[in-house]
Amino acid sequence: MLIAADKFKGSLTAVQVAVHVTAGLRKAVPGVAVESLPVADGGEGTVDAAVASGFERRAVRVTGPLGEPVEAAYALRQGTAVVEMAEASGLRHLPPGVLAPLTATTYGTGELLRAALDAGVREIVLGVGGSATSDGGAGMLSALGARLLDADGVPVAPGGAALSTLVTADLAGLDPRLAGTGIVLAGDVDNPLLGPKGAAGVYGPQKGASPQEVAALDAALGRYAEVLAEAVGVSAARAAGAAGAGAAGGLGYGALVGLGASFRPGVDVLLDVLGFADALSRADLVITGEGSLDEQTLHGKAPLGVAQAARARGLDVVAVCGRLALPPAALGSAGIRRAYALTEIEPDVTRCIAEAGPLLERVAEHLARDFLR
Repeated sequence: MLIAADKFKGSLTAVQVAVHVTAGLRKAVPGVAVESLPVADGGEGTVDAAVASGFERRAVRVTGPLGEPVEAAYALRQGTAVVEMAEASGLRHLPPGVLAPLTATTYGTGELLRAALDAGVREIVLGVGGSATSDGGAGMLSALGARLLDADGVPVAPGGAALSTLVTADLAGLDPRLAGTGIVLAGDVDNPLLGPKGAAGVYGPQKGASPQEVAALDAALGRYAEVLAEAVGVSAARAAGAAGAGAAGGLGYGALVGLGASFRPGVDVLLDVLGFADALSRADLVITGEGSLDEQTLHGKAPLGVAQAARARGLDVVAVCGRLALPPAALGSAGIRRAYALTEIEPDVTRCIAEAGPLLERVAEHLARDFLR
């Protein structure tokens, strides 16, 4: 059995999901052979998934989204680094009840990338998701040597709102090691930078922005794109409309323009990096899952990528989840034969979150009885 599941957000990490599913399978079928490969789609948990697959965790002290020092980590193996922007600039670094959509910065993500460059990597997978920021990656670029200046020649203040004062962008000072490093932008959203489907329009409200603040952020990001186009050329203008430019508050745009990154669906990138193909070659049945199997799952989330890759090898795929909101036909189209939800045995969602581990073991026992006997 190959367990390749994502986290159950708010209750279990992907590693914990694998542990509990394994325990449940073995309660029903003692001695069953199980292999675990926790997966992620570029968002929160990406570094943990890489570490679980054999990467080394490297801890770094960086600048958090509010400008304070925070502990972050990236994963390293054989010249490849997995960098998760949420480790440095994620919502999880904000105090309870505090949101800063106008001023939160990605500076720490740039510091995390610089630490990976210091380790001598040749390839960086930059996972995006779970961000507290809407600064278009301006902070990240500044940390890597870019100069973003206002009319007085002074660096603009941190955060997306301050980009409305941007007049000049000088990218000549960007770390020269970037030119010799392959950077892949790995995310599960394909939004452009600007407009109603852009970074501010779609994700600003999730970060605490009011309608007026969303409009201000979108205008400021538009100014940012104009100035970068003046500095870099037409490629910067095209990048604003590219898939993934709006990821992580527009950090995707900064990575595409300033770092020369290429965008790929996060789960595809991570499955390659984690060695999923090799694990599949040893599997008879694949178990995937995440906290909620719903319409979002069908738009590039980790279980979809796992299911598609496994079915291409002719393997059956089943899923575990906290909540199931997809009909059987949609599951089948996604390549998932059957799904098992915690809410099937405990309808109280609050209890499902609080007791996710033991409930998941019971779910895995049911799965084992259906598929392993």
